[in-house]
Amino acid sequence: MATNTHPRTASREEWLLARKKLLVKEKELTRQRDALAEERRALPWVKVEKEYTFTSRQGEKSLPELFAGRRQLLVYHFMFGPEWEEGCPTCSMAADHFDGSIVHLANRDVTFVVVSRAPLERLQAFQKRMGWNFEWVSSNGNDFNFDYHVSFTKDEFASGSAYYNYNNKGFPADEAPGLTAFIKNDAGEVFHTYSTFGRGPEHVLVPYSYLDLMPKGRDESGLPRPMAWIRHHDRYGANP
Repeated sequence: MATNTHPRTASREEWLLARKKLLVKEKELTRQRDALAEERRALPWVKVEKEYTFTSRQGEKSLPELFAGRRQLLVYHFMFGPEWEEGCPTCSMAADHFDGSIVHLANRDVTFVVVSRAPLERLQAFQKRMGWNFEWVSSNGNDFNFDYHVSFTKDEFASGSAYYNYNNKGFPADEAPGLTAFIKNDAGEVFHTYSTFGRGPEHVLVPYSYLDLMPKGRDESGLPRPMAWIRHHDRYGANP
């Protein structure tokens, strides 16, 4: 919404009538979201037969070891390729909010881990720069990112038809974001239960949730592409 235009000015009483009308739609959306979450939990599970070895600050870890004693594992696929000098700015905006959630997730039997293909030393250097503390492991040298369709070979990327978000429309980079959920049963077997890509994980971009409440919204219409305004938090000007 342009700053020099806005909806009509109304009395408080008129505003309240309009707000209550919108509230009906908001409540319906909430009920739909709850029903969708229930359907999501009812999806069938796929047993993970393949073994993966990740590099962590504690040494090498298998996928079951990433659970850290809990039954559920949530992986954020952070865009940071092996040859990249730094992580994706948009993933970084999401990551700015990870640390505060970890203790709450742990108390609901969920371990949260970030996975990228960049070597561990590069991940650690960038993590130190950003001031983050969450568990970030490297999948460099294994097929995890490729098997879960968030990394693409050079040929896949060049073809413009890489498989991402359940179709072959490609992606504008050789790394892509996403969220993947796993569960481990009493026998120690790991199952893949859910993955979401594209705008599916958008809720982790917390500032967008706030911007959607504001009169100007996301204010991206004049940009060359959505999210073009996002920077690493140490790269914004002092007076935005």
